Amino acid sequence: MKNIFIVLFLLSIAFSCSKKEEDKCEEGQTTQEQPVEITEDNSKIVIAYVTAWSSAMPDPDFVTHINYSFGHVNETYNGVNIDNADRLKSIVELKKKKSSLKILLSIGGWGSGRFCEMAMTESNRNGFVSDCKRIVDEFGLDGIDMDWEYPTSNAAGISSSPEDTENFNLLMQEIRKGIGDDKLLTLASAATGQYYDFETLAEIVDFVNIMMYDTGVPPYHHSALHRSEGSGNISADESIDKHLLAGMPAKKLVLGIPFYGHGDTKIIPYFIDYKDIIKLQGFTEKWDDVALVPYLENSAGEIVCVYENARSIAFKCEYLLKRQLKGAMYWEYSCDDTQGTLRKAVWDGIMKKM
Repeated sequence: MKNIFIVLFLLSIAFSCSKKEEDKCEEGQTTQEQPVEITEDNSKIVIAYVTAWSSAMPDPDFVTHINYSFGHVNETYNGVNIDNADRLKSIVELKKKKSSLKILLSIGGWGSGRFCEMAMTESNRNGFVSDCKRIVDEFGLDGIDMDWEYPTSNAAGISSSPEDTENFNLLMQEIRKGIGDDKLLTLASAATGQYYDFETLAEIVDFVNIMMYDTGVPPYHHSALHRSEGSGNISADESIDKHLLAGMPAKKLVLGIPFYGHGDTKIIPYFIDYKDIIKLQGFTEKWDDVALVPYLENSAGEIVCVYENARSIAFKCEYLLKRQLKGAMYWEYSCDDTQGTLRKAVWDGIMKKM
């Protein structure tokens, strides 16, 4: 019986590999769940994005990493500006409470530009890399998280070029050399897995944070785990498949989870924090049994808000562990309620199920 299972497993791998290139070329299609990757790296991580404009001080007991948001490419394309540098210093102080805590500066964000101009010339890249190194040393950081949204795309109102993807490869290679192998280098990626050369980057970065949110608006979910009639443009399992097929190994993938929801804009704001969602009245919470996410309906039966709760997070954590991903991240810490319902759900889902 054992031999039969081995044969079936090998046949499943062969079939998956034969479909790989075909599936890459079919826009919008994803593969079935990939075989579990065997890895000796059993360390899992939980990353919180913490913003410069919020005041909440993260509890280090429920995170392994903090990505401080944001730094930006400076006006001369050869350095880094940091939003609220004093807050970054206060975040770094948390390492005194938890010495294992890793803190990175996330550079970019939606609408943050000048990446194209910076990355296109060697002199600008050299200046930018030198400044990254300076900041890591000066603030006592553990690395840099690159959040260029997105190479070759001007959807966020930023400049772009067809050469952005290759220039990003060069930039990341140079940052890696500049800050050293003992520091972390990560990036935030689109849920679709577009814009990046993951086969090249897999040899450079420590891990990739998949921004698996904002993929739909009511009546469609913006962070569905599986595809359903109500899921948005892409589901988490499809997103993971796309990253794997693009060349990023599972052990370097981190699944993003939103701590906010999207409203219908008529009754509920387009962006609404979880801490405000739970205060809403006059709506009925419903559950999508396929997508494994909650949503709110009004008295007319219309979906007016899509979001995450502790239940949906538990399913996501169980799933990403099954797929042997590196861990989970979330945007962003201050969106949680005062009890820490969501951050505790992420921590328990990753760390207590290992």
